[in-house]
Amino acid sequence: MIKFFVLTIFPRIIECYAEFGILRQAIRKGLAHVEAVDIRKYAHKGQVDDTAYGGLPGMVLKPEPIFEAYEDVVRKHGKPFVLITEPWGRNIDQRFLEELSHRERIMVICGRYEGIDERVKSIVDEEVSLGDFVLSGGELVALTVIDGVVRLLPGALSEPMSLEEDSYRNRWLGYPVYTKPREFKGMKVPEILLSGNHKLIELWKLWHRIENTLKKRPDLIPQNLTPEEREILENIKKGMSFEEWVKRFKSPS
Repeated sequence: MIKFFVLTIFPRIIECYAEFGILRQAIRKGLAHVEAVDIRKYAHKGQVDDTAYGGLPGMVLKPEPIFEAYEDVVRKHGKPFVLITEPWGRNIDQRFLEELSHRERIMVICGRYEGIDERVKSIVDEEVSLGDFVLSGGELVALTVIDGVVRLLPGALSEPMSLEEDSYRNRWLGYPVYTKPREFKGMKVPEILLSGNHKLIELWKLWHRIENTLKKRPDLIPQNLTPEEREILENIKKGMSFEEWVKRFKSPS
């Protein structure tokens, strides 16, 4: 079991999210424990923030309640790997989530207002961010970490093979997916997906993975291409369609 502790002044944000989807299933299966730690409970008279020294604008989260909440978690559960949300922190990507999935205990300290007293950083292992922008609080960052890590845990997904098809975990981005009806508003499901030819379908998936990556995130194109990947990439760049490529180079049988 992996244990998450989220230090926040709005615990219901975390608790509410934990009531749905894969995270709820993982908690029920005993794969994950998610605890929203209300730092107000550790604050003198419930005061979690104060004005900043130096005449700077805005309010700052005080260090005392955060340290007390942290120390309480350590006493009860052992020392966690501590993350703190900062706009300039390490961007959360799939590789980072996979690293975190091997931890036993993870704590996320959620920023608010103008930030958190710098002295809190003495207990922090990593500053994390969703990107180069500013949010009103760190709860969305914490939920992103929890959701992204939990779905990697063995047994969390009802269909484990889904992980192997994920964008960013695979060498390429994802491919288009379809469901019933076969035709909707004149738009049809590609015949290849209805063919039952699994080898051809795998080629179709690979083609569209490469095509999506080229169009949307060319910076993610791998350097060590296989001969087949290189051939597909070159033909996509020439404007060839998958159907044309298969007809020219591959036998559909």
